[in-house]
Amino acid sequence: MVPLSSLHLLLLPIFLLQLWPSMNQQLALPPAEKAIFILAGQSNMAGRGGVINDTSTGMATWDGIVPPECRPNRSIIRLAANLTWVEAREPLHSDIDAKKTNGVGPGMPFAHTVLGAARPGFGAIGLVPCAVGGTKIKEWERGTVLYDQLTRRAQVAMRGGGRLRAVLWYQGESDTLEREDAELYQRRLERFFLDLTADLQIPGLPIFQVALASKVGPYTEKVREAQLGLRQPNVWTVDATGLPLEPGGLHLTTPAQVWLGKMLAQAFLNSIPSPAFISSPATRTAPPSICSFASLALGLARMHITI
Repeated sequence: MVPLSSLHLLLLPIFLLQLWPSMNQQLALPPAEKAIFILAGQSNMAGRGGVINDTSTGMATWDGIVPPECRPNRSIIRLAANLTWVEAREPLHSDIDAKKTNGVGPGMPFAHTVLGAARPGFGAIGLVPCAVGGTKIKEWERGTVLYDQLTRRAQVAMRGGGRLRAVLWYQGESDTLEREDAELYQRRLERFFLDLTADLQIPGLPIFQVALASKVGPYTEKVREAQLGLRQPNVWTVDATGLPLEPGGLHLTTPAQVWLGKMLAQAFLNSIPSPAFISSPATRTAPPSICSFASLALGLARMHITI
């Protein structure tokens, strides 16, 4: 018989091999120089790509499929729910939108595309997930739990080095269900963006919002009009209409999330002519809306990025 102490020694390598993936993730150290991006809104920002609803059981499960554009990269980290930096991997919002089943979202393809356009030495990308499914815009107003959580996570992310480069915002589906919410949407959205910029003390903080792709609620067009009609100088609008949706017509599919991530990255890269990037488009004069796959393909082709 093998002594108990010897048995422990024999099993130790196996135990360490099983533990290594989680150890490796937890030991990801935040670099001093990083570009920080806030991911906020509701379920399509949190990510439901690949999430399948079983109608017989009422349970939702993620298929676990991770496209190449969403795979882990040593230069992409995320701020976990416990406010520590870890290696970024799908689902990015698993510990933030924790009461829902999360899948693929736009955050990882966005980060990969930005890194692909960056010059050597650009540094790491720090993603700060904040999205929560099923939330209305009024639940993000200054003083609410979600607003306070977003600003606190943003402030923690900037400690120890790094610059908050932009907010990626995808929300509005829940405000298409009732007339009053839809009619007040633009005013509430404008106030949210103004308050967020002021409270983070970053004048002109770039915000990239997504105009709705789904048409579930009866007042979808009213909300889309508000999104597309926003004219704040630091806000860009990326139109997701036409992107493929999961059955049910509410959530983007995994391929659609990859496309959306690249569309957001193109909008970001177009907004900041900078020597840090290989592609340095001309300075924009007004925040544009990206409304077609054609503009996405053209912009990414110029950066030698495939879709």
